[in-house]
Amino acid sequence: MIAIARKNLSCLVLSPNSFLCNSNLHFLPPIHFFSTSRINTLAPCADIHDVLVNKHQFLPELASRLPKFRDPQKADSVLSFLKENSFTTAQLQKLVMYDPRILGFTIEGLESKFKVFQDLGLSSEEIAKMISSNERILQSSIAKKIIPNLSMLKGLLGSNDDVARLLKRLSWFVVHDLEKTLMPNVEILKRCSIPMERILHLLYGLPRAFLVKSDIMRRSVDKAIEFGVPRTSVVFIYALCVFHFTGEGMWEVKVQTLRDLGFSDDDVLAMFRKQPSVFRISGNKMKNKIEFLIATGKFSVSSIVACPVALSYNIERRLGPRMQILRL
Repeated sequence: MIAIARKNLSCLVLSPNSFLCNSNLHFLPPIHFFSTSRINTLAPCADIHDVLVNKHQFLPELASRLPKFRDPQKADSVLSFLKENSFTTAQLQKLVMYDPRILGFTIEGLESKFKVFQDLGLSSEEIAKMISSNERILQSSIAKKIIPNLSMLKGLLGSNDDVARLLKRLSWFVVHDLEKTLMPNVEILKRCSIPMERILHLLYGLPRAFLVKSDIMRRSVDKAIEFGVPRTSVVFIYALCVFHFTGEGMWEVKVQTLRDLGFSDDDVLAMFRKQPSVFRISGNKMKNKIEFLIATGKFSVSSIVACPVALSYNIERRLGPRMQILRL
């Protein structure tokens, strides 16, 4: 019997085509879930569905999509631990559907990661929100990724409270390669004569802008300077964000849209220097807002150039209702 079991197990591991051709399987568990020391767990276990649905209130259709090669007791202990640490059912479903291997994690490993964040002063609710918004945190190594990144952030920001404040804004700092993004980008801005106090203010305000590759940051800085945005101005970082995430082709489309509506190139530059974040919206949305404002008879091209921030507001929720009030 042992020989037969070993033969079957060998076929199971070495013949993946049989799994790939099976239309009833929606997910192929990683190979490391299979072990010759745990042959008894290879048989499909219907109890895992009961644990997920009946005890932890998972949606049946979601639970049925998970692989059956699970230890229901271990899965139950993992989910119970996370619930005790303020995870909601919706957050748990999101985590498990993103990576079902979470059900096989050890409680000791989870506890050690939670303690690192608790030591920063984060509450269990804040940790749950942070992890559920960035599932890679649970997959990341404490020694190789999480602790080095947190130490780097503390050295830059100065205290655990400041690190916690930044992670509440954007949890990607836990798992990103900060040595290739954040740290060189801070140095680039310092070389632009931007005070460190201002850089940190910008970091809290627009954290995503600091997680691009350093060559993108250099290119964006050069363009912002070329467009005449003052490096000491608070809008400088907003100009960088526009260039970070807007390619040359998309930029030309937006500029041409403004030209077609009667704006000169000088008008475009003036608008960008005053309110660069306006240029993050699509060309179509920009066109619709300009046409809406001009159609009221109260706005002209020159008035929009003088106050471009109007283009950052939603027509239905902000511009339209206010125009109705002004008509009264």
